[in-house]
Amino acid sequence: MASPEPRLGDLIEIFRPFYRHWAVYVGGGYVVHVVPSSRISGAGGSSIMSSALDRAIVKKEQLCDVVGKDRYKVNNKHDDEYNPFPPSKIVQQAEELVGRELWYSLICKNCEHFVNELRYGVSRSDQVGHIPQKLP
Repeated sequence: MASPEPRLGDLIEIFRPFYRHWAVYVGGGYVVHVVPSSRISGAGGSSIMSSALDRAIVKKEQLCDVVGKDRYKVNNKHDDEYNPFPPSKIVQQAEELVGRELWYSLICKNCEHFVNELRYGVSRSDQVGHIPQKLP
């Protein structure tokens, strides 16, 4: 387990081979994250490129199950640049999205964009570029 222990609304960075997966901590050992539909159905789920443009589902799962054998850390890296929403609002928004299917793109709507929108209201992924898109 990584340290420090996650707090409500914290962003969790998971170190997968070749990329980083992101989730938001919602308490009780659970995280909310997006999973590309191609990974759910098993259609090429082990390849990140299979999800270049697809649909994704928002899932709530145990942090330990999402992390598996990979490393993770709490990483609220944009707190100095953007004001995070209150933890209760982050968790509420995340919980309301569980089970919904969303548009997914590695370039402009991936798991990192998803968690940054929840925490800051800004769709941003440093893995694919530094062009933040402020939400209304």
